Amino acid sequence: MKLMMFSKHLQTMSVAEAGRVIRDLGFEGVDLTVRPGGHVLPENVRTDLPVAVRTLADLGLQVPLITTAITAADEPYAVDIFETAAEAGVPEIKLGYWRYEGFGTFRRAMDEVARRLDGIEKLAQRTGVRANIHTHSGDYMSASPFIIWHWIKDRDPAAIGAYVDAGHIVVEGGVSTWKMAIDLLRGRITLLAVKDMEWQQVDDPTLGKKRWITKMVPLNRGVVPWPEVFACLREVGFDGWISVHSEYQGSHSWRDLTVEELIEQTRGDLVYLRWAMRGE
Repeated sequence: MKLMMFSKHLQTMSVAEAGRVIRDLGFEGVDLTVRPGGHVLPENVRTDLPVAVRTLADLGLQVPLITTAITAADEPYAVDIFETAAEAGVPEIKLGYWRYEGFGTFRRAMDEVARRLDGIEKLAQRTGVRANIHTHSGDYMSASPFIIWHWIKDRDPAAIGAYVDAGHIVVEGGVSTWKMAIDLLRGRITLLAVKDMEWQQVDDPTLGKKRWITKMVPLNRGVVPWPEVFACLREVGFDGWISVHSEYQGSHSWRDLTVEELIEQTRGDLVYLRWAMRGE
């Protein structure tokens, strides 16, 4: 397994500046944002992505994955992004998210996402760049790995993959469902995202009691049983890229860190992560 860092959290820096930080932390690759507000803007992808990939290669870094907002093949810039990724040697794309719009909409949304994936699968097959569905807890259609299995089980594994996020699958299925998910998705897990969370209580008068919410926390204090997760991943034969998501800014984090603090926290996370990956 190889480690890359999600570049979202270093977007105040240029690609070269972020790359030097990522390299110096000890990562082998960059999960580069190619979406609105990202390091590469979708409308500039044909010119800027090849330059970014070359810049990072000069620093000794690979770009195994780009993170996009693509949810349909006929969206603006979707074809540009897939074709340019292929030309630049980027093998994997993370898709965007389909929102769960509320109770009563689920079955219709399932069918709509499947229809959109038909087009994305064809685009991925044509370009040779795999599209990956990321597990994301909350009001997202990809919150459950079992839903993702329903979408991908009969699709081309070289075109559509499952991007498992351990933090998100554990908070959605914290006792054993996360383990069942990895078991079910065996052979179709293409990428692993690393982040951790904890549950906290906040006042909510509408419930007449406190509500539980999740916050991003360092890897050594959250709910994810990392050694067990890696043991399961090894058992199903996963040996792919791992993207470290240092989600330590904004209201979703246990603390709103500065970029400098975030870099130091990532350094500490890597110590714990490498220990957990060894399975000692």
